[in-house]
Amino acid sequence: MYRSEKQHIEHFWVVGLNYKKTDATIRGLFAVGHEQYEKLLADAPARGVHDMFVLSTCNRTEIYGFGDDAGQLAALLCSGGHGDVATFSEVCYSKNGMDAIAHLYQVAAGLDSQILGDYEILGQIKTAVKYAKANDRIGAFMERLVNSVLQASKAVKTQTVLSGGTVSVSFAAVQYIKQYLETNNRTEAKNKIVVVGTGKIGRVTCRNFVDYLHTKDIVLINRTEETAVKLATELGLRHAPFAEMEAELANADIVVVSTSAQDPVIVKQHLQGKGTKLVIDMSVPTNVAEDARGLPGITFVDVDTLSKIKDETLQVRKAEVPKALEIIAEHIAEFEAWYEMRKQVPVLKEVKNKLKTIQIDPHLLDEATTPVQDQKIQKVINTMATKMRRDYTPGCHFITAINDYIA
Repeated sequence: MYRSEKQHIEHFWVVGLNYKKTDATIRGLFAVGHEQYEKLLADAPARGVHDMFVLSTCNRTEIYGFGDDAGQLAALLCSGGHGDVATFSEVCYSKNGMDAIAHLYQVAAGLDSQILGDYEILGQIKTAVKYAKANDRIGAFMERLVNSVLQASKAVKTQTVLSGGTVSVSFAAVQYIKQYLETNNRTEAKNKIVVVGTGKIGRVTCRNFVDYLHTKDIVLINRTEETAVKLATELGLRHAPFAEMEAELANADIVVVSTSAQDPVIVKQHLQGKGTKLVIDMSVPTNVAEDARGLPGITFVDVDTLSKIKDETLQVRKAEVPKALEIIAEHIAEFEAWYEMRKQVPVLKEVKNKLKTIQIDPHLLDEATTPVQDQKIQKVINTMATKMRRDYTPGCHFITAINDYIA
């Protein structure tokens, strides 16, 4: 019932927080893991939120959906994390209607990413929507919107160089390591790297290490060992069981963490008294305990620090922003046209049913002529729909449709 009555743009919202007003620690309070997401999807209708999905990445957590006001979506989102509504309200943003829709287009294109043009966001949106759809939280409006958003993002990628070059959080880690080693007069080839977490970000990061640091002295560790084994075999690296992580960390020069755990994976005892180390935490929430970050000999870096690394590639990307916005505007216009036409579906159905009752001579109709009449009616409805796209004057178009039919 809700979908047919309230699935309109004026009821569509996005509520969230991102890197612009919060650091990784605050974002971590509201990060949504798999189990939390499942609960949010199940609780949504009871909280007045319908047709929704949650996007939770290292630099943002956002909920998109239909509700009476932004507060309903905010309350639902906060119910799934460690943060409270009061804290969330201080740093969150909300957008409604077409502003919310435009925001989603820009997020998907990488225009709102912590590193401009970061294209990994597209896969994260697909995953979030796919899971929401599997749980019956994606209706016709949302599905059409997301498909249009994905098409726009792909158009931006193919028609601009907004995502060109090698700038991403994972590549920024490579750049930071190079700077760190240069500052400390150490060569790239003589450093043991331990990567904890071999999910999507971990995989990309490992490939960048192999390609740009020209080293294979890398040990992969993951709670699900098969995942680490598969990637290690693919890249010619070594893996270790999660149970041996402490021993591997003790011998590491560089530690990179990219897990999706809700609590710290690396704690004080893993690093204390274990020598000088660069520790890069690419996880949100942060997976290195706070009391471990400031230990003597430990240089700690999180995603916010990595995002500040700039190079010439970013300057090229910035020049592409106007072109990307033009492409997005075209897709938004097409979506708006679809939405306006969708609102007229009840009118078109009513006219079609009315035309079926208008028969000049019922005795002339038989099994042979009925399909012809149906085809004529559909042709009239198609013509009416085309005219309604151009300008909405339903009374005039209804009269025209009757004239077209009896002509």
